[in-house]
Amino acid sequence: MRVLVVEDEPQMLELLRDGLREHGHSVITARDGLDGLDLAQEHVFDVILLDLRMPKMDGWEVMRLTACDSEGEVIDGLEAGADDYLTKPFSFPELLARIQSLGRAQAAGPSGTVTVDTLVVNLLRHTSTRASHVLDLTRTEFALLDCLTRQAGRTVSRLTLLETIWGNDSAVSRSALDSFISLLRKKVDLPSERKLVHTVKGVGYMIGIKHNETSETSGEHA
Repeated sequence: MRVLVVEDEPQMLELLRDGLREHGHSVITARDGLDGLDLAQEHVFDVILLDLRMPKMDGWEVMRLTACDSEGEVIDGLEAGADDYLTKPFSFPELLARIQSLGRAQAAGPSGTVTVDTLVVNLLRHTSTRASHVLDLTRTEFALLDCLTRQAGRTVSRLTLLETIWGNDSAVSRSALDSFISLLRKKVDLPSERKLVHTVKGVGYMIGIKHNETSETSGEHA
């Protein structure tokens, strides 16, 4: 995806630029809000990462997107048109997952929803339903659902899930991941509906309608 990063801290800007490029994204940077606004008007971007406090023109003037913990500011930012937000400090794997989620949501259409059978996941609003029943998911459970839904019909390895959600240096074990998946499965696979969360033995997990043929694998084998 084409990503515009607007950040006035040189070290942070460099880390974001290099990290996103390493993951295959095309990145253009700006060090203040005014330059960021000019670039946003001149080019088409899939995602714009916008800091709040910057010289010349702050983030509120470009897009009222928050970089603070204040709930009121978060709401203001989302109401101003932001699709998502992260408060500082944040982990790069989480940022990467959010960007991938936004890309998937754009592919899903303006509503940002992905539908698998009777499961409907809104990747922008972080909500999900199954057969019109609202799923009460924890943040971790939704992150797993998000990751699996973005690859619906394909196997996602345990390693990919661990790195995407908790990062490379996480102490979360594979057995803990299996436990989280078990909890997610209980909420998604309602008794009256067909099973959608599947274990691919020795590899990872898949969300989708299970067919007899072998599913395509996404990520490295566990």
